[in-house]
Amino acid sequence: MAQVNIHEAKTHLSQLLSRAVLGEDIVIAKAGKPIVRLVPVEEPPQERLLGQDEGLFTVPEDFNDPLPPENLHLMSADEQFLRYDVDLIWGLD
Repeated sequence: MAQVNIHEAKTHLSQLLSRAVLGEDIVIAKAGKPIVRLVPVEEPPQERLLGQDEGLFTVPEDFNDPLPPENLHLMSADEQFLRYDVDLIWGLD
């Protein structure tokens, strides 16, 4: 458990918040006496509604058919393909 005084908490608040979100127990003290504890907020899980996207997508008849040979290279995990994928994700292409 990390205990910090109010001045230190004000100075390093963003760092303390990051540490608390990662699970560290952070206590803020006044004159050496603990007064508050920083804890992450736990969002209640949202109820999932089955069928809410019904009709938005239709699975094609050939979905489970083997891939055409000309597309098989797209499924390889070679370094060139991975680099290309990362560039697309980060907009570096």
